Amino acid sequence: MEILTVSQASKYCKVSPKTIINWIEAGHLKAYKTVGGHRRIKKEDLDQFLKEKGMPVVEEAKGEERKKILVVDDDKIIVETIVQALEEDEFGYEMISASDGFEAGLQVSHFKPDLLILDIMMPDINGYEVCQKIKSNPETKDIKIIVLSAYLNDEAFKQMKEYGADACFSKPLPLEQLKYEVAKLLGLKK
Repeated sequence: MEILTVSQASKYCKVSPKTIINWIEAGHLKAYKTVGGHRRIKKEDLDQFLKEKGMPVVEEAKGEERKKILVVDDDKIIVETIVQALEEDEFGYEMISASDGFEAGLQVSHFKPDLLILDIMMPDINGYEVCQKIKSNPETKDIKIIVLSAYLNDEAFKQMKEYGADACFSKPLPLEQLKYEVAKLLGLKK
């Protein structure tokens, strides 16, 4: 079952995100809210709505793989902020999060993200080791890694790069810069 964000639904229907929200609020289109208060729409509900209204159902462009992003941070507010910021981008990322190192390890092997946003200062995680493990494994070495930390100086950032991080950001996060870096690392922007 495919779940769409408001932004993805708006692109799919070729209408503004505000129109999608209006349809939801008017009770025409079924949607639910995530724990963080974001609206999600099942693609089948959207297709059903379009059929009922006599609107053309858009055929999916084949071969257009959505880029997968895994956000690893034990601070739920930071995860929610990053996910929300990236979902607003026009690239329709598929996103999941993990709140600890164990869960992150499982998600890396199952979800197979294209990019990992990793807080390196978590209770059960050593960011340096995670970067090394991912970059030294032939199956995961192509995953791009952005590390976050509230306590990094230039020396630590340099060290993270040596361990395989592709980009480093200090908290509080510069979201626009992060969005740009994500798109650049995934080859969606020059």
